[in-house]
Amino acid sequence: MLNDCSSTKKKGGIHIVKVITYGTYDLFHQGHYNLLKRAKELGDYLIVGVTSDAFDKNRGKLNVRDSLAKRIENVRKTGFADEIIVEEYMGQKIDDIKRYHVDIFTVGSDWRGHFDYLNEYCRVQYLERTRGVSSTAIRNKDSISLGIIGAENIVKRFCEEAKYVSGMEVTGIFEQAERMDFANELARKNELLLYADLDKMFAAVDAVYVCCPPAFHYQYIKHALDAGKHVICEYPFGLKVDECQELFELAKKKKLILLHALKTAYTPAFQHLISLAKTGMIGNIIAVDASFTQVLGSRLPIQIRIASGGSVNATGEYPLLAFIKLLGTDYHQVRFYSHLCEDYPVDGYTRFYLEYERAIGTATVAIDAKSEGSLTITGTKGYFYVPAPWWKTEYFEARFEDINKNMKYFYKFQGEGLRYEMVEFLRCIVTEENSVHLTQDETMMMVRVLEQYNQGERVHTF
Repeated sequence: MLNDCSSTKKKGGIHIVKVITYGTYDLFHQGHYNLLKRAKELGDYLIVGVTSDAFDKNRGKLNVRDSLAKRIENVRKTGFADEIIVEEYMGQKIDDIKRYHVDIFTVGSDWRGHFDYLNEYCRVQYLERTRGVSSTAIRNKDSISLGIIGAENIVKRFCEEAKYVSGMEVTGIFEQAERMDFANELARKNELLLYADLDKMFAAVDAVYVCCPPAFHYQYIKHALDAGKHVICEYPFGLKVDECQELFELAKKKKLILLHALKTAYTPAFQHLISLAKTGMIGNIIAVDASFTQVLGSRLPIQIRIASGGSVNATGEYPLLAFIKLLGTDYHQVRFYSHLCEDYPVDGYTRFYLEYERAIGTATVAIDAKSEGSLTITGTKGYFYVPAPWWKTEYFEARFEDINKNMKYFYKFQGEGLRYEMVEFLRCIVTEENSVHLTQDETMMMVRVLEQYNQGERVHTF
């Protein structure tokens, strides 16, 4: 039932229609302006809720640039807001609607359906947002328009996570015939332009997210870099050393950012884990054991299973990330032991070993088998234990012979973790600096290991 407060909203016998909307309004741009203008047109009195810094962080928006005072001032200067309030906690929208006797709640259509629960208190109306404004002169220069190449399942989560990254807007998607139905669905649900011509999308965006079968990564990244676009590429980054080296050199020549989208590398908890381990807290690190397994079975389409190249190519970069960060890139040799899928010529399960001068990394990866997805870092004085799924590190323990010395560490892992890599990508573009969290040398080491596997070097099957 709608909140019946009409008696409090009469002025001179005329009913005053109150409208409320909310937003961060960071890097204020034409899209914000247009949305506030349309919101004002819905009624007589517009209340604008501007999110506080603490609330933004709690709901997973990680990189708000402008201060609260500046964001409020930008809203005030439009002249559309009759009243400005600060949103500080979850559930405040219901309280505000009741307190201010609101008739209409409105927000951009990219949140369509998300606030339907407010229909119990007032009318909910979603407004069409302004597309493609982030690459125009009226939008802040630190903001980018992003196009997507490919329509893998992770793209759906990527679009959802992008809503929490200030200064970046996903505006378009390109896909070929194989996944066109899914691409159409993504475009419709996320209000993206669906492109059949890649060059047309390049002309409309500042950067691209490459998320297609890894066999096509090289050609799409090269095409994007040649077009002058920054690139973030989903894992596995590449399968051939010479191709990836060429791409990094091209990015450097054109002064573009080329980022490896391996989300764990950019998460605060994982970075803190590595820092603690490197301090010598558990002594000298002599072994790292990491597992990343899943049973995909019939849920994985045949072409995707074959295109991914099996367990090592599909998931091997995650344990390699742990090895690189803790043991370095200078390994002596690698050995693989693979169990092949019954129906397809790829490995459904592989255990591999990276041998260093005074340490060893042991990885278990699978797309057709399941084991505990944990990470253990063994030192001469103690060890770190990260429970499954360790690649979404949120909690870990430092354990010692004397249990009284054990310590537990907790960190919030926001959403699916993809927003962390987006924030890093945006930071690199703005600062014109490559990432220190996953460097070119570290990515190249991963590619080298994958290439050794695909060429059959030290691979044993059973």
